[in-house]
Amino acid sequence: MPAKNKVVLAYSGGLDTSIIIPWLKENHGLEVHALAGDVGQGDEELAGLEKKALATGAASCKVVDLRREFLSDYVWPCLRALTVYEGRYLLGTSMARPILAKAQVEHARAIGATHVAHGCTGKGNDQVRFELTYMALAPDLKLVAPWREWDIRSREDAIDYANSRKIPITASRTKIYSRDRNLWHISHEGGALEDPANAPPEDVWVLTTSPEKAPDRAETVELEFEAGVPVGLGGKRLAPEALLAKLNELGGRHGVGRVDITENRLVGMKSRGVYETPGGAILIEALRTLRSLCLDRDTQRQCEKLMPEYADLVYTGRWFAPLRESLDAFFAHATRHVTGTVQVKLYKGSATALSARSPWSLYSEDLATFGHSASFEHKDSYGFVRLYGLPGMVAASVARKNDRRPAAPKSTRAKLLATSGGRKK
Repeated sequence: MPAKNKVVLAYSGGLDTSIIIPWLKENHGLEVHALAGDVGQGDEELAGLEKKALATGAASCKVVDLRREFLSDYVWPCLRALTVYEGRYLLGTSMARPILAKAQVEHARAIGATHVAHGCTGKGNDQVRFELTYMALAPDLKLVAPWREWDIRSREDAIDYANSRKIPITASRTKIYSRDRNLWHISHEGGALEDPANAPPEDVWVLTTSPEKAPDRAETVELEFEAGVPVGLGGKRLAPEALLAKLNELGGRHGVGRVDITENRLVGMKSRGVYETPGGAILIEALRTLRSLCLDRDTQRQCEKLMPEYADLVYTGRWFAPLRESLDAFFAHATRHVTGTVQVKLYKGSATALSARSPWSLYSEDLATFGHSASFEHKDSYGFVRLYGLPGMVAASVARKNDRRPAAPKSTRAKLLATSGGRKK
């Protein structure tokens, strides 16, 4: 009997991916190998995952630790570019999907699989993020996307399918929120959040204290950066995971990093998402301040112009696109001197930079002072201002000249209208 073709399933252990395992076997005759990537979901979500997948019918299940790679190769490049989608969203889920799909492809190669599969619905962005990664890294692998094929249309349908096949699940028919967590953030959707008119209930929040209940005394943290990447906290060099974990703890205690946004999904609909990114919010504030100290005006403004394009590439799943990689090279070069320390005050939901120091600082107190400057001559400004304002002065002069020109007689205006084919109204 010929061996079955193998499929590597992006596996989380939730309701959808649990029922996908037997569904792939029944409907495609595939041998299912589950792969879960650890990007910082936490022990609660990862505990017992292998046992659960095997009990559901998987031929194997592997959990691969992606945490260091996730921060170093995905999160830090986005941070270096100060990447924010639509002014609010710090792209926590968007950055995680490509590395999970990449791990899937690598596992498929290792075990000789012919297919890859995911549990994303047709409404969301994640299907695009997974599939564009497959297409970039392994276009020969065949794709199975169950939500586009099966008859399951609701959570109740999925639970009935699981019960009919004795699939062990912990899901109930009432699911309050849909959450996605990693080292960078946690997102919340669904339930009361589906109506943007509803304020997020207090039971939504997981990482952050309510600003009203946060400590009454502010706390100041000092962050160290090298070439636009965080490397230290409070005078100590820390590994990426430890640094971000500590910032999440500190920011969460002070209610920092809450975002409530109705964003534009790639598929065309608007979606309300509530995000908690305490450590990320602190890092963005600190790095923005340090960058303003170290970048010349033209480079800083070009970074600001290119950031929305970079954010859009990440949000829409084009992580491995040539343009994203080219822009990343630009940001890496542009920020190569963004090195130094920044102090940030945490207080009642806010993170505010207080001071910044850098050996590459472009700030000159002698030039900027309102007092006597040894290297600046005020008289030099006369010619500069005259030349800088020359185009506007010429335009204003011409406008004044034309405004003084007498109006044409009515008969002449009528002739002009008749000649041009116009009609006087």
